[in-house]
Amino acid sequence: MNAQNGKLPSNTTRRWRWLAGAVGGFLLIALVYGTYWAQVLRYHQTTDDAYVGGNVVQITPQISGTVIGLGADDTQFVKAGQALVRLDQADARVALDQAEAQLARTVRDVRNLFATSAQLEAAAQQRQTDLSAAQSDLARRQRLGASGAVSGEELQHAIDAVKAAQAGLLAAQQQLAANRARVDGTTLKDHPQVRDAAAAVRNAYLTLARTELPAPVAGFVARRNVQLGQRVSPGTPLMAVVPLDQVWVDANFKEPQLQRMRVGQPVRLSADLYGTRVVFHGAVAGFGAGQRVPVRIALDAREVAAHPLQIGLSMKADVDVSHGGDGARLPQLANTSAAWSTDVFGSSNAQADARVQAIIAANQSAPVHALAAHATPDHSLLASAELTGAQLTGAARHLQH
Repeated sequence: MNAQNGKLPSNTTRRWRWLAGAVGGFLLIALVYGTYWAQVLRYHQTTDDAYVGGNVVQITPQISGTVIGLGADDTQFVKAGQALVRLDQADARVALDQAEAQLARTVRDVRNLFATSAQLEAAAQQRQTDLSAAQSDLARRQRLGASGAVSGEELQHAIDAVKAAQAGLLAAQQQLAANRARVDGTTLKDHPQVRDAAAAVRNAYLTLARTELPAPVAGFVARRNVQLGQRVSPGTPLMAVVPLDQVWVDANFKEPQLQRMRVGQPVRLSADLYGTRVVFHGAVAGFGAGQRVPVRIALDAREVAAHPLQIGLSMKADVDVSHGGDGARLPQLANTSAAWSTDVFGSSNAQADARVQAIIAANQSAPVHALAAHATPDHSLLASAELTGAQLTGAARHLQH
């Protein structure tokens, strides 16, 4: 009731009061939202156009062959190194046996080269001894010939003997040099013929090892399109392995949202699979440089392990752009180390080398190194032959007198 005239407020007055209260409430809400946007929301860019991505490791053969075994099927988990596909090994085993036999023969042949060098060295030394004896006989006869005790015919025979010994020495030295050229500066293991045969064994062994296709990484099998008995060629996709511990998110933002977005800014994500009760944390890893501009977001590996994500799942991403907005939008940061690698194929090389060394060891003998040490030609032999020529010249002058 009105205090002055005792009447109740009119309906118009009540409506104005209600309208003023409503407008005031909306203004307060707008002020609170404006303040929240200015301090928080404007530094967050969100999108629900985001999807989980990851590596899809293709399993392809390196050689041709017929499939005789399959070690896994779609949706199954495999460990790194586990055999996925096996090819027929018959041809590869035959080729390896032939290569190993050829290596064994080559080792023995090269052993014979070293042994021959030692034999030729001994023969040259014998020729040197023969030449020295002929030279001594010639010198003795020359002294006797001065007094007439030796006939000219005997002296001529001595000269001919020296010439024959000289020719024998030179022939022996040439044979030694020719054989030595084939082993000079090498050992049995380092000889070119042995290395060539060893390379053939390694190649054959790797071909045999490649009849089994292992999983390069641990993950789930997908896209199997190979069957038993199928003839496959190098590069044919047989199946894929998806390592779900190596996933990321590709988020598509509108262009105005990218203005302050930079590499390294924190991101909160949620997956439709788990709902908002599970929050993933990550960081902006980079920006696509192609026609579209997806934002690559790296995820926390521990959170992914606790709540696995599959490739293709829908995600919601919220990027905090309040920090680092002044840096380069496309920093040129080169990766100096391999982002992903596998060592499941490295063991084949080590096993091939071990096989080669075993064959060489089984077909070489201990004296080979000693023979190699004695295979160096004696250069004094040629000097001796030259001295013999000077003596023969003196003997020829004596006969003329």
